[in-house]
Amino acid sequence: MPQIQLIPAPADGALDAADEAVDVLLDSGRAPGDVLVLTTGEQHPWAAHELSFGEAAYWAQHDARDDVFYADAAAAERAAARPVVIVAVNGEGGPSDDVLTRALPSAKARASVLLIVCGDPQRVNALLGAGV
Repeated sequence: MPQIQLIPAPADGALDAADEAVDVLLDSGRAPGDVLVLTTGEQHPWAAHELSFGEAAYWAQHDARDDVFYADAAAAERAAARPVVIVAVNGEGGPSDDVLTRALPSAKARASVLLIVCGDPQRVNALLGAGV
């Protein structure tokens, strides 16, 4: 069971909060390949850029585990477990509870040491408290 850390952030600031969390992890010595970042709204700019080269090349980077990997939470099932998983609860107006109820358990299942959730604390805590 991973440790869960919540970083309060509005939906339009969740990506920035996730990027800051990645920086802190890397600065503290965590290997880049240990970190998976999932987004519930629009793709992280890195993922959008890498996907422009095609899905095969994008997922090959995931499999290489050489760097931080960014993916849409809807594709989390395809992502392998990593020690640290960060979820950016982003998107215009924030994602629906439905999206979060699928994304959080999937992220939690992939995090072996630490799950960091960047989003609205009340929504996230309500869902996590409900056993998500």
